[in-house]
Amino acid sequence: MSLEAVSDFFRSFWGLWLMLIFTGIIVWALWPSRRRSAEMQDHADIPFRDDKDSL
Repeated sequence: MSLEAVSDFFRSFWGLWLMLIFTGIIVWALWPSRRRSAEMQDHADIPFRDDKDSL
């Protein structure tokens, strides 16, 4: 199998590969545990926030 044949094989599936990568990124970004960790980070930052009343 030559390099040109391998290249032709993968070239025919570029749309499928891009769709799988895009779907994987969306699933990773919207996964519930990632959203929960962002909420926990927001709660963890409460002591470091500036109080507007103390000025």
